[in-house]
Amino acid sequence: MKTFSAFDRQKNLLKLGNSETELDILVIGGGITGAGVARDAAMRGMKVGLIEANDFAYGTSSRSSKLIHGGIRYLENLEFKLVFEALTERQKLFEMAPHLVHPLRFTLPLYEGGRVGMFKMGLGMWLYDALSLFQAPELHERLDVKETLQRIPYLRSEKLLGSFVYSDAYMDDDRLVHETLRSANQHGAIIANYTRATGAKYQDGRITSVDCEDLFSKRKITIHAKHVVTSVGPWTDEVGQKLQDKWKQILRPTKGVHLTFNKEKISLPSAVVMAAESRIVFAIPRHEMVVVGTTDTDFQGSPDSVSTSPDDVNYLLNVIDTYFPGSKIKSEDIVASYVGVRPLVHDGSATEGKTSREHTIFTLDRSLTFVAGGKYTTYRLMAEQVMNEVLQYFPFAEKTKFHRCFTESPLNPLVTCDTRQLEPYLLDELAQTTQLSHIERQWLVERHGLEAKEILVRFGKDRGYWEYESLHSLENTMCTKLVDFYARRVPLFLGFKSHGLEYLPKISQLFQEYLGWGDEQKKAEEQALRDYIRKELAWQTINAI
Repeated sequence: MKTFSAFDRQKNLLKLGNSETELDILVIGGGITGAGVARDAAMRGMKVGLIEANDFAYGTSSRSSKLIHGGIRYLENLEFKLVFEALTERQKLFEMAPHLVHPLRFTLPLYEGGRVGMFKMGLGMWLYDALSLFQAPELHERLDVKETLQRIPYLRSEKLLGSFVYSDAYMDDDRLVHETLRSANQHGAIIANYTRATGAKYQDGRITSVDCEDLFSKRKITIHAKHVVTSVGPWTDEVGQKLQDKWKQILRPTKGVHLTFNKEKISLPSAVVMAAESRIVFAIPRHEMVVVGTTDTDFQGSPDSVSTSPDDVNYLLNVIDTYFPGSKIKSEDIVASYVGVRPLVHDGSATEGKTSREHTIFTLDRSLTFVAGGKYTTYRLMAEQVMNEVLQYFPFAEKTKFHRCFTESPLNPLVTCDTRQLEPYLLDELAQTTQLSHIERQWLVERHGLEAKEILVRFGKDRGYWEYESLHSLENTMCTKLVDFYARRVPLFLGFKSHGLEYLPKISQLFQEYLGWGDEQKKAEEQALRDYIRKELAWQTINAI
């Protein structure tokens, strides 16, 4: 496969800034939607560029609940179309990215006095299975009180009516972005991160180019394109104002906070769905941690300024205590927290909880298409719909040439449902050829499938686990900073109480060698990582005051 490294970034910026280069489509935004659009367009054979003002998946795409799901609570809002689309896309993602999207059972306990009783929830469960066309990994179960407490002994038993167990999935959200971008790169998309759009030029009422700045070199470049797609999530209104003089705000952003815990502290055989006021909070067991979230409150201001408050933390701790009173979880048990801004489209709803998760796609000046809102689960479908919208503004011959969508194919040809069957043999082979521990071999194979073997061949068989992950990220995800590696390539920050700082000397040395940093830059990168950790966990200091 083609590399997708920091060195490719420099080459790509030269291509994008070449006055003789005219793209069919320039995508602004390197989150999951932008990545999906770039992959879709490139696989159709179009000449595609993508720029991202920060690191890929920097915003909402790495700060989600990390679920691929239909959204059972949207049935209450009668959003049947949204749920059907999401469940259909869930099945496709199982096949497209089996190393990133994993089936998971969810337990939904019901209590006396709750909004929904056992009968009504049972109907909802049958509807959920039906909307998935009965293709869920497992159909739902109904458990009585005794069966529920046998499954989850720590659950609050007082006034418990029973529970339902159903299927959805969890994912590695940031890595899904990177694998989608790798695929787009493989099909010819010209991609660069840390490249900010600053304005646009128009001719005869149509956009013809976008002015940009390389945030590393501070060099100004102009990218020429027939059509521009903006998929910048919570920055939609901000970017819209840069590109359009008469822009009207369309978003109702909401803030979502999540906490992470060691799996030993909250031992769960399945995810648990916890009803909290008008919200739903999940406790989700993953490979290396349990994620609890989310909050859902209106947010004003720049998405760059969003932060976790002590109130956010206490709210989630209270939900945990309500459902698991014997766990005695305290703030000191929290491994890490993360916070993001959801780019909901304002639909006039009275509360943020009632605001639809539907997306919107529209085009201005026949050459500038915006996509906003939507669910992570439906990103592939959203990208296809964006391309169908864009092609309306292309000549008939090009519409015909580029009309087919190919994005249901696997993101990584080395990780398909068929190749997953070979992983037990690969694990046996790795046991004979590497110094990695058993759990590290499992991590490598679970995260990379058959590409794990290529990683060992490419980087040697005598390295430590995090060295492999570092080198793979540097060469294949355009990773340029230590912060980006710790926060959006591997679960070191979120999954370990130490945040992986004990591995920092070796990791930073590899980054220095690969990227050619001087000693001062290496120190600055290490300090930037520590500052990031302090900023993300600043609520701890406030709580202590």
